[in-house]
Amino acid sequence: MKISKKYRTALILALGFGTIQSSAQDIGIQLWSLRNQFKTDIPGTLSTIKSWGITKIEGGDSYGMSFKKFNGLLKKNGLDMVSIGASFKELEDTPEKILSSAKAYGAKYVMCAWVPHNDNDFAIEETKHATEVFNKAGKLLKENGITLAYHAHGYEFRPYKDGTLFDYMMQNAENFTFEMDLFWVQHGGEDPLALMKKYPKKVTLLHLKDMKKGVVGNNTGHEDVETNVVLGTGQIDIAGVVAEAKKLGVEYMFIEDESSSVVEQVPQSLEYLKSLE
Repeated sequence: MKISKKYRTALILALGFGTIQSSAQDIGIQLWSLRNQFKTDIPGTLSTIKSWGITKIEGGDSYGMSFKKFNGLLKKNGLDMVSIGASFKELEDTPEKILSSAKAYGAKYVMCAWVPHNDNDFAIEETKHATEVFNKAGKLLKENGITLAYHAHGYEFRPYKDGTLFDYMMQNAENFTFEMDLFWVQHGGEDPLALMKKYPKKVTLLHLKDMKKGVVGNNTGHEDVETNVVLGTGQIDIAGVVAEAKKLGVEYMFIEDESSSVVEQVPQSLEYLKSLE
């Protein structure tokens, strides 16, 4: 792999990190962060993650490479796929395949990040259906020692009765939990820290993602990826959330940076997290 100036800067910043841990929790990375890098160099991208001192990852896609070869590269770089993604349709139609994939990777968690809906129409009907699907698929996974976690994107925080659609989902979640993406929770109008305290037993995973100051959210679940900034430099109380996660015993906190500056920003975010220890 030819190392660009961008990669050299990231590697230099990463040299002093070692394995990134926070008490009993591990700081990992969601591989979607490096989706563009994977398009051109899978081995080099995995090597970059290793150089950052990260050992826990969330993903599931092998980027066109065979599972055997991709999993071999993970092992070569000391990367542990502790959580994999699954689409709503997969969980609804073929949960057995998701279970098989999770077992193949040795993953502890399966996460779903989107409930299909038309345009911006998301109401109680979609919420109830999603809850049913997650409970059914989650039961199968739980029986096999794997936890299903739903990753909200903000459209779930619309008012419903005395709370929100999200409240309905969490209050009826028998066989699934919640992966909290700090960016999308705040973008959708909720306070991440307050929501963690409201559902302490439901939050099992975190996506650490900060939002550029001045950005005003909405309930669409969409935003310019360049509003993802280095942790601790945006408008979200990252320090407060991490401290609460330690109290709750949240097992994995994955950095997810969707911006085009991800390679420069992740080492800086890791440095910030290290300063919180």
